[in-house]
Amino acid sequence: MATTDRQATTLALAHALSAAERGLAVLPLSRSKLPALPSPHRDDPAPSPCHGACGRLGHGVYDASSDPDRIRELFAAAPWATGYGIACGLPPHHLIGLDLDVKTGTDSSAALRELALRHLFTIPPTVVVVTPSGGRHLWLSGPPEVVVPNSAGRLAPGIDIRGAGGYLVGPGSRTGQGVYAAAPGTAHLAPAPCPRSLLRLLLPPPRAHQPLPASADGHGQGLVQFVLAAHEGQRNTRLFWAACRAYEDGIGPALVDPLADAARATGLSEREARATIASAARMTGHRP
Repeated sequence: MATTDRQATTLALAHALSAAERGLAVLPLSRSKLPALPSPHRDDPAPSPCHGACGRLGHGVYDASSDPDRIRELFAAAPWATGYGIACGLPPHHLIGLDLDVKTGTDSSAALRELALRHLFTIPPTVVVVTPSGGRHLWLSGPPEVVVPNSAGRLAPGIDIRGAGGYLVGPGSRTGQGVYAAAPGTAHLAPAPCPRSLLRLLLPPPRAHQPLPASADGHGQGLVQFVLAAHEGQRNTRLFWAACRAYEDGIGPALVDPLADAARATGLSEREARATIASAARMTGHRP
């Protein structure tokens, strides 16, 4: 068994290094498909969120790297690893994974075909990874300015989405259920661009706007439209300017959610948008 595991670890490392050559960030996985390295904070009495700032290994997908030396270091620290994960949402591919599960009573492939017909998109030729259970992982590439969240069954029953902060089990990985393998004829492909209409389905629905005070409605809507008109490279700048004007005019609190929603519509993440608005509040002497 030990020899078999050593062979599986050697193979997993080789596959992981090959994936890294394509620009994919990887991390070692155990047979359970979970990150192989335990968290260095697991024994802390009151652990606080850490994404690797402490400098130690064991932060799950935040350990992922495309640097060969770093990958060898990760696998050396986890000699029991038999697979590897591919982090989603990172440059250069900004990978989005469609996980088509095989479950009793669900036909995820049929559900995806129905969505494609209804929303007029086609999945282009791309990498397809076959799971030991017979499911499939479809690899797609997203725009760099869009953050696709992870979800389970939200798109359709049996379809899970792996986005920013998630990972896919890489082909060549050996798990307790079997081996993940690239479908014939797809291993050489690059992740295909995600169709725009499908991308819209993968993003969370916009939050309802908070009603603005009647006295501020016209000016407030003008500031929101100013943010909505932002192009890549000017989104944070426009949002910051609009938020400053809103706080200076006394309508900042009422415009926080509408401005955040507008910024998200241009491609900023929720966290980026709210951090920018909070900075504007502090800059103008208000409490965010």
